[in-house]
Amino acid sequence: MRGYFRGRAKLLCPAKSSQCCYTLLVRIPTQRLRELRRDQTEAEKAAWYLSRGRRLDAKFRPQCRIENRVVDFYCFEHLVAIELGGGVHSQPSQRRRDAAKEDSLRTLGISLLRIPNGLVLEDPEEFVRKVREAIEVRRG
Repeated sequence: MRGYFRGRAKLLCPAKSSQCCYTLLVRIPTQRLRELRRDQTEAEKAAWYLSRGRRLDAKFRPQCRIENRVVDFYCFEHLVAIELGGGVHSQPSQRRRDAAKEDSLRTLGISLLRIPNGLVLEDPEEFVRKVREAIEVRRG
């Protein structure tokens, strides 16, 4: 299957439970990632302009696939992911999906920085400050 992320079965064994469960990673088509990169929102365009080319002292990639998740921006050097969000992220069903995404990224050692779309568009300096602060925390 050309152009697909090749998922594999993962065995997850919680430390306090004797039960084990199998989860299959979802296959995310490469074409879908290309569409996400091409059809960016205004906030994503502004954030990409501010974060591209090591402008934040780190290299970010847009619409990056991490296992079975896609994050808006990701820095491999410092394991920092950025998610931009609008009003849809305040809905209960989306909050549950966001929490699951954050938990799965945390198990991989990746810190997730959630930033509202309005902040990127209205106060880009604050966006840059928050991202640099997250990178400094990861540098230790």
